[in-house]
Amino acid sequence: MDIVIRPAREEDLEAAGRISVEAFVGEGFTAPDSPYAGLLRDTARRAREAELLVAADPADGRVLGCVTFAAGGTEWADIATPEEGEIRMLATATAARGRGVGEALVRACVARSRELGLAGMAFSTRPDMTTAHRIYERLGFRRTPGRDWAPRPGMDLLVYTMAF
Repeated sequence: MDIVIRPAREEDLEAAGRISVEAFVGEGFTAPDSPYAGLLRDTARRAREAELLVAADPADGRVLGCVTFAAGGTEWADIATPEEGEIRMLATATAARGRGVGEALVRACVARSRELGLAGMAFSTRPDMTTAHRIYERLGFRRTPGRDWAPRPGMDLLVYTMAF
């Protein structure tokens, strides 16, 4: 695979924020003036308070995508229990789609959960993020409807889980 997954560096933060906003706001999943758009942009906070991983092109170091990994029970975990890891804000640059960036980032989160000795993973996704759903299912995640939730009225989220 022609992608390097690593913790975000200071010089990656601006690109990671731009890619996150491009994916969520640009694709119509998040309103540009919403508080969530602000969280997507604030990659320095995500890197400081959770784990921000980037997918980089090995040839030039260009950031191709990013994901926030959070251990359950921490501030950045929405749905994961303390025994699970959680994927947050998975985003791939439009120009990098089809290169396996999203899959590589998800695999890195699974590996991180295992490194931490967690029992599995759980995370939320929007019903209309069908491209991401295919990645999750291909990697062995299963829909867990009993854990679906809504952070606010009208924003229903689906939950995917994987036990190790």
